[in-house]
Amino acid sequence: MFSSAYLLVTACCLFATLGSFLFGYDSGVISTVIDQETFKHRFHRPSDAATGGIVASYNGGAIIGSLLVSYLSDPWGRRPVLFVGGLLATLGAALQAGAVNVAMLIAGRLIAGLSVGLMSSIIPVYCSEVSPPRIRSFLGSLQQWMIGLGAVVAQWVGYGCSLRTGNFTWSFPLALQALPAIVLSGGIWFLPESPRWLIEQGRTDEGRTTLTRLHAANTLLIETEYAQIRASIAEERRRAPRTWRALLFTSATWRHRILLACGMQAFTQCSGTNIISTYNPSLYRSLGLSETTSLMIQGIWGALAQFWNTVFIVLFIDRVPRRTLLLPSLVGMGATMCIEAALGQAYRNFITDPPAPAPAVRAAIALFFVFSVFFTSLGLISWLYQSEIFPTAIRARGGSIATATNWSLNLVFAQCTPIARSRMGFNYFYCFAAFNWAAALLVWFAYPETAGRSLEEAEHVFDRRGLKDEGDHHQGLELQQDRKGGLAMVSSAEASANPLHHR
Repeated sequence: MFSSAYLLVTACCLFATLGSFLFGYDSGVISTVIDQETFKHRFHRPSDAATGGIVASYNGGAIIGSLLVSYLSDPWGRRPVLFVGGLLATLGAALQAGAVNVAMLIAGRLIAGLSVGLMSSIIPVYCSEVSPPRIRSFLGSLQQWMIGLGAVVAQWVGYGCSLRTGNFTWSFPLALQALPAIVLSGGIWFLPESPRWLIEQGRTDEGRTTLTRLHAANTLLIETEYAQIRASIAEERRRAPRTWRALLFTSATWRHRILLACGMQAFTQCSGTNIISTYNPSLYRSLGLSETTSLMIQGIWGALAQFWNTVFIVLFIDRVPRRTLLLPSLVGMGATMCIEAALGQAYRNFITDPPAPAPAVRAAIALFFVFSVFFTSLGLISWLYQSEIFPTAIRARGGSIATATNWSLNLVFAQCTPIARSRMGFNYFYCFAAFNWAAALLVWFAYPETAGRSLEEAEHVFDRRGLKDEGDHHQGLELQQDRKGGLAMVSSAEASANPLHHR
């Protein structure tokens, strides 16, 4: 996996996912500063409505950014969007760290959200388009891995700053957002542009050269992959929707893919991650832990989850089919939520009436660790899957709709969870158990497998009838990996009859 042939493309994806690191850091840092006593004093103890505005403005900006991405990336390219995202993140960090009132802080969070919305949509697209099929799963999963790493860094920075005094405790964590943003904006132009985007724009020689640099394979493989990309783009141009209305309402195959991508993103938000984030502070307080100790526990929890993410990526993501990973993940999260609900009902006063029965609270915290293990598959694959199922012509638009779904539901749960928690108590956990099990059924019956295929081959999974009726439009040859690692070339008709995969 880590041969010299793949070093360049791995470096490209690692650098691009600095935007994902920023996503995780931005999302996690606010929870480490908003409860700081110095923060409350600086902003004159903001009301619940003002605090909600600080949190919600970030999600609102991310929704807008994710919907704008296709208008920028299709005509300009993938790199300029990351550059703009980095500039906006730098501006947002400056406004937050230097805020003199709540309105200025909200403006900074809104701009930071706009930046993260752009980058969270375009990074999976870029990584999928530069990656060879053999390691695309690994490189695509870097998005979620870097999100997790950013969140862990935010937790430990928050813990470290909580040991200090004065405005430094909240201003430094917010200012630190600018560092990865500046590095990303300054270095993005040293990365190659997506070869698929270059070929789609008619810059075929540049696209072929970039493909050769990134994949560093033998001439036959490069020429075959190049021909396959050109054939796929030619067919997409003939059939691709020109407007959003056409994309959503005139083609069943486009609509099908969009629904699958949006569903996958909805699964992550409906899994229960938000309620766990909401209940953590209450659980820690019920144990009689201080604010500093609570931040330390969150950092340890995040670090352990990130370690498991790393092990999971290396051992499973390129070896096990997507559906095989998703199903136990969803079933396990549902079971964890049921146990949490039952435990909470048995000790229903331990959130609202400290001190709590310590064994019960420790068991609840342990179950949150268990939940994070089950969430790994869904968290990684949700970003990877949406980048695999769209053809080049609509990949940016489809990804932006799916990402907007994620951020929209994030905003909904952020606003609704406190109300639902106060009215339903631990019965609220049962809702998420039902969501997870319903998602498992949908994955079983509705989601096709995409692992081990090139992006062009994955497209055929969704459009075999079109290929069969209009096979002459696909002049390309399909690539298939044999058991010895050699290449076999088969016709489009054969490829349609026998889905390709790495064996």
